[in-house]
Amino acid sequence: MPSPLLRLRLRLHSPRPLVMIHSSTSHLPHNLPQNQTETNNITQVISYHDRTKHSLTSGYARGPGRLDWANQPNPFLRFTPSPSLPLIHPTSPLSPRYPSIFNSFPSPSLPLSLSSLSSLLYYSLSLSAWKTTGFSTWSLRVNPSSGNLHPTECHILSPPLPNSPYNTSPFVSHYSPKDHSLEVRAVGHPNLELPITSDSLIAVFSSIFWREAWKYGERALRYCNHDVGHAIAAVTISAAALGWDARLLDSLSHSELEALIGFTKTYPPLPEPLPTKPIRGNLSWVESQHPDCALVLFPFNINVTIDYPSLREFVKGFSDLEWAGKPNSLSKDHVCWDVIYRTAEAIKKPADDNCFSVNPFHKSGLISENLYKDFTVYDVVRKRRSAVDMDQVHIMEKETFYQILLHCLPSGKVGPGEKQGKNFTIPFRVLDWDAEVHLALFVHRVRGLEKGLYFLVRNEGHFDSLKKAMRSQFEWSRPDNCPEVLPLYRLAKGDCQDLAKQLSCIQDIASDGCFSLGMVSRFEPVLREKGAWMYPRLFWETGVIGQVLYLEAHAVGISATGIGCYFDDAVHEVLGLEGKEFQSLYHFTVGGPVLDKRIMSLPAYPGPGIDA
Repeated sequence: MPSPLLRLRLRLHSPRPLVMIHSSTSHLPHNLPQNQTETNNITQVISYHDRTKHSLTSGYARGPGRLDWANQPNPFLRFTPSPSLPLIHPTSPLSPRYPSIFNSFPSPSLPLSLSSLSSLLYYSLSLSAWKTTGFSTWSLRVNPSSGNLHPTECHILSPPLPNSPYNTSPFVSHYSPKDHSLEVRAVGHPNLELPITSDSLIAVFSSIFWREAWKYGERALRYCNHDVGHAIAAVTISAAALGWDARLLDSLSHSELEALIGFTKTYPPLPEPLPTKPIRGNLSWVESQHPDCALVLFPFNINVTIDYPSLREFVKGFSDLEWAGKPNSLSKDHVCWDVIYRTAEAIKKPADDNCFSVNPFHKSGLISENLYKDFTVYDVVRKRRSAVDMDQVHIMEKETFYQILLHCLPSGKVGPGEKQGKNFTIPFRVLDWDAEVHLALFVHRVRGLEKGLYFLVRNEGHFDSLKKAMRSQFEWSRPDNCPEVLPLYRLAKGDCQDLAKQLSCIQDIASDGCFSLGMVSRFEPVLREKGAWMYPRLFWETGVIGQVLYLEAHAVGISATGIGCYFDDAVHEVLGLEGKEFQSLYHFTVGGPVLDKRIMSLPAYPGPGIDA
């Protein structure tokens, strides 16, 4: 008998029986050179991933069970005392219309200045509103976050800024979204020059795991990396509106990222050895930042050169800088979810000798700008909200559905003999690896498109392995009038609302919208080919996709939200996936939102400004 999960109203025949394989390498070459440390790191990552799965049969990943409200982490990190550099609150919106941002960079690019840096951060990482019910008040941000807990911090390494107190020296600062300001942590010598292209700067993202672990326990590492992906995309799109491009500086090592943000000058060392079971107490080291990645931001279409050896020598000098400010305490008491910190050690990236390069720019596919509301980039990025409920009513037009998916592709119109998969479009061009993540779509309410299970192949080089790994009964047929450049396939027809709801932890929001989806990534082969450090990067890619879905939904007049709670292996069972070749890493839903009229919205910042 098939399991209850597989008794679907999809037109499948003789479902393939489920075979649970904990760590299959049957699809991998066995002659990959790996030292024992890296093998151990990969084992740790796969073990973490398995133990943090939610299961229909064995329950949810280990977590706190109840929320300790007295120790909810402060969402705002501050360094005191440190000089504050107030940023400008824009009084007029960015001019580009939303759809245009995917097809061209504004020209000429705005020069780097205090004003343009203010705009970059205002339209990517700042507060977007305050909400209140009369009994409680909380802030929202331009970049979304799991549970609105915001583990992601941003640090800026800037050259001298004209018309600022730091117009002669490079400096490192921490961005404070609460008051839209920079906390200046370190200032370089006036003769010190950044070894990057002029008119460029570096943004470094880091995560405070405790903010997510307070609510989500062991699964929090996943959510932190979703949020890093959202932040990467938010900054990349904000930069594009200024005429700036963005690219990961992914040849830098974890220790070099630590140096960039003054980690060793700021935080106590982690305990040695790390705990081997959850512990509770006043554990200040749990509030440490984990450096994730660095982006270089630069004017589009210039000849960008990054000399990594020079940049490494530059970073070494950071140990001699005087770092201002100590971090505020976020909680009085903590729980150390030990597996998070042991896995964080395993995913630290070593330095590599890869050369810096920027991919060619591709326009995203565009059916018609008329499918979008008359919104600017400002309207979309600052007014985007995460849906809490869907209305079960809104029906999306088929052309709108196709258009949203076109903007989720990493490449635009590919040339003869080329396939979809290289990261050439905004915002995916910020990533320096080929696309690894695909979309399994549950279509509920799209006019002109049959209900059912669909699949978007974002890297066509994976098509054969996906088809081989998934159920042999799937159709793999092209939907009617699907754009030629959109590699979308129908797998099975049928109403899958109950299925989508069940897979996403029995949440109505997965079934009540126009469509929901699971992001399915090539998994163990990527870790074996590149290293355990690719684990967070796969989640970053899902976060970048999620940010596009958020913005697309708002731009067409509806809403979306990420879903971190889903039954991992149940998703794999539906698709017929066995072993670890592919794994589901993030869920999402898009549809007509239900607004809670009891909640009032207040401006993000007092005084003059675009939100006042």
